[in-house]
Amino acid sequence: MSGDKQGLQTHLESGLTTTCRCWAIKRTDGEVFGFTDHDMELSFEGVAFRASSGLTAAAIEQATGLSIDNSEAMGALSDVAVREEDIEAGRFDGAEVRAWLVNWTAPEQRVLQFRGTIGELRRGGGAFHAELRGLTDLLNRPMGRIYQKPCTAVLGDSSCQIDLNKPGYSAEAEVAKAEGGTFLVLRGGIEPLDHWFKRGRLDVLSGQAKGLWASIKLDRRIEGGREVTLWSGINAPVAAGDRVRLLAGCDKAMNTCRLKFNNLLNFQGFPDLPEEDWVMAVPKSGMPNKGGSRR
Repeated sequence: MSGDKQGLQTHLESGLTTTCRCWAIKRTDGEVFGFTDHDMELSFEGVAFRASSGLTAAAIEQATGLSIDNSEAMGALSDVAVREEDIEAGRFDGAEVRAWLVNWTAPEQRVLQFRGTIGELRRGGGAFHAELRGLTDLLNRPMGRIYQKPCTAVLGDSSCQIDLNKPGYSAEAEVAKAEGGTFLVLRGGIEPLDHWFKRGRLDVLSGQAKGLWASIKLDRRIEGGREVTLWSGINAPVAAGDRVRLLAGCDKAMNTCRLKFNNLLNFQGFPDLPEEDWVMAVPKSGMPNKGGSRR
């Protein structure tokens, strides 16, 4: 519900106000956190806004047109609100943020002042600082088609159209051993050939690292399972018994798209673009320069 904006406006015009600010943070894993700078807990839109979190926010800069709205939120790290290990694990990266001005005596009188995502997140000294990026920040992203030999699609996205749930393109397994956060020994019926999941993705399905993922550097079959090396460690403990999901890897080459995925019709690269040596080519004696194909 959007709230009673007119009721809030009437309250503000009365000259005697009882307003506070509330923030809701929804992580990409679906976990929702509510905070308020009021001294009592409030609740609306199915979110409980905690008063003991110590969260405050700087003024929200807003402008008409396409200017970017931004702000910063600051708060205390605690076991019941935002934990340092969750920030380190990246669980708050890209989380959705909404901020309201609320009449705390009548929470239905409120107005949504800000909506965006968490950008840079810093922590230290028992506190955290979160950069809040407004929706217009998306306008800063480069748009348009990139002309390059490799495919520009992400495996399984709307451009690629590969169904990663098909047999052979994904597999689930159980962690038998984890070393240093970057080397895992898995057990289970993972049948594909060596390096089938190279350049792919590993998602953690259970345990303390549930919801996190990492890119696969190397993988090979072993008796009863598979060894997997990750490019970077998962920023949360992965222990024996945890369940993981492997997604097939793609090196963005045309032959991989054709032979491994049978998906050449959706290949998003330009394999016949000339190489750099063609750009630097100059006429040579004994070699006709007729403008024909160089292939």
